[in-house]
Amino acid sequence: MIPVAAVAGVVLGVVFVAAGVAKIAQRDRWPLQAAGLGVPRRLAVVVPPVEVVLGAALIAQIARSVVALVAAGVLVAFTGLILIRLSEGKRPPCACFGGWSTTPLGVGHLVRNLALIVFAAVAAWG
Repeated sequence: MIPVAAVAGVVLGVVFVAAGVAKIAQRDRWPLQAAGLGVPRRLAVVVPPVEVVLGAALIAQIARSVVALVAAGVLVAFTGLILIRLSEGKRPPCACFGGWSTTPLGVGHLVRNLALIVFAAVAAWG
């Protein structure tokens, strides 16, 4: 039987790879969307490759616990950014999956991120 932690890591990994690849595929739109979210350009440039590397490591089960904790940290940062924008009354497109993510920020994004943080915790400690 496949351990739950391994499955959680793969699921989280697929989400991270999809998000990173989507941002890379639409590299003209991602920096503009990131700027709309308030992400500094220097940071916006490294987000997609970091997502792909973290996701690939989780899928391959390489240092799963450590990588899952790093992924959780990234998700906490993203969630904090969403909370800040919502508290300011701003609802730019989430850009979570690059240019394909045009839905304005909302509670659903927070719920999704919290679910992904749970997957990260299970992958790390499950």
